[in-house]
Amino acid sequence: MSEENTEFEGRRRAGQLIFAWAFVVLSLILLAFLPDQTVWKPRTKLFAQPRFWPGVGVAGMAFFGLMHLRVVVRQLGRKRPIRADWLEARRWLEVLEYAGWFLVYVWLVPRLGYLPVTLVFAVALSWRLGYRRARMLWITALFAVVVVVVFKSLLQVKIPGALVYEYLPGGLRSFFILYF
Repeated sequence: MSEENTEFEGRRRAGQLIFAWAFVVLSLILLAFLPDQTVWKPRTKLFAQPRFWPGVGVAGMAFFGLMHLRVVVRQLGRKRPIRADWLEARRWLEVLEYAGWFLVYVWLVPRLGYLPVTLVFAVALSWRLGYRRARMLWITALFAVVVVVVFKSLLQVKIPGALVYEYLPGGLRSFFILYF
């Protein structure tokens, strides 16, 4: 049986070892920080202690994580990750890209405005997802404008005006703050 094979009795096995190790390490870190993050109150019943139930949960997480790691190591017959494991772990981390897009979007809206940022990000994300035809990008731009109009005008969601709007003349500034 090849070490690069990612199937084991009809189940995927790539990434299991990395997941098990990561889970154990995370649970042990949480267990180590538990005394700093919770308190033990004198003259309080055991089950009412602020540290008791988080301690039970994190200790259980560490114990069952170690048991899972033991089973995975026994099933795979190896203690170190192979190339397929690292490729699978890389796939798991790809979702963080979209969290980054969202954080940049949230950071830019109060600075540049809801409409321009939504328009640019909708089109950029469509491009990133592989929709590169002009027709699809125009549809995305139209969708972004509709979203802004619906949220700001129809639903009257209060989104703070952008810092850029402060440089506009009085009447235009008020219009942009209210509708864009």
